[in-house]
Amino acid sequence: MFILSLIFLMIFILLGVAFFTLFERKILGYVQFRKGPNKVGYLGLFQPFSDALKLFSKEFYFVNFSNYMIYFIVPLFGLTISLMFWFLYPFFFNFVSFFFGLLFFLCCSGLGVYIIMISGWCSNSMYSMFGAMRSIAQSISYEVCFFLIILCLVIFFESFCLIDFVLIQIYSWMFFCFFPLFFVFFSCCLAETNRSPYDFSEGESELVSGFNVEYSSFMFSLFFLSEYTNIMFLSFLMVVLFFGSNALSFFFFLKVLFMIFSFVWIRSTFPRYRYDKLMYLSWSSYLPMVLNLMIYFVCLKVYMYFIIFSI
Repeated sequence: MFILSLIFLMIFILLGVAFFTLFERKILGYVQFRKGPNKVGYLGLFQPFSDALKLFSKEFYFVNFSNYMIYFIVPLFGLTISLMFWFLYPFFFNFVSFFFGLLFFLCCSGLGVYIIMISGWCSNSMYSMFGAMRSIAQSISYEVCFFLIILCLVIFFESFCLIDFVLIQIYSWMFFCFFPLFFVFFSCCLAETNRSPYDFSEGESELVSGFNVEYSSFMFSLFFLSEYTNIMFLSFLMVVLFFGSNALSFFFFLKVLFMIFSFVWIRSTFPRYRYDKLMYLSWSSYLPMVLNLMIYFVCLKVYMYFIIFSI
């Protein structure tokens, strides 16, 4: 039953990524006063499958001076890590229920930096290396705030299990209590997934697609699938942490869809940030704020325990 659940989950994640690309192109089209994909199938519903066939059937070229073995393994390894996040989906039966799920997520998400670094290095291309260096600096800067926010919530809830986050928020969403923390967390998620306005690893105007410039055909599509899988999972994680409800209800999936829409909405609205301002925002604005909030949560828990033991 575990293997069946895993297979069905992976199939639906990959289908979700396919229709996420269609959803994004449709929204961007309407924002720019055009229709978007509408030729392949009814209202363009088969456009993702057409794009997938095109990507996987394109000719793949070899880079003569690349490190061959690492060059081929890295995209597959990146997609594997992105799919491993979905082990944390809070099923109540017939699947894995991690008691330390958030700890598992922190361990796996830290590996994303290595994927970008190794893919930029093994291509032996100057443009790939520049894109990788910029993306590593950006990811490490925002991972600090990203992890500290999750640590604040863990301190407050005293649990690493996502099911506990769902159960605690049955009557009240944590968004109303921690809305400044939510907006900082959302901004860090944009930076972690290299989405606009923080898309510096793929700055087309100056880096010619960044760290994955030497990848084509199905190797590029693996990077593409990995990025969109991360966006879907982070949307799901934001809903569980701040808008928690029953993970098997229809309303829960509507909230996840709204968070995915927010990623696309921000991409269509904001221009790319300047790189020095990006770093300044992380180290001089977000980090002091999150550290102060973490100190506040620790003091609050100590005070609560003091009250309990005194009674």
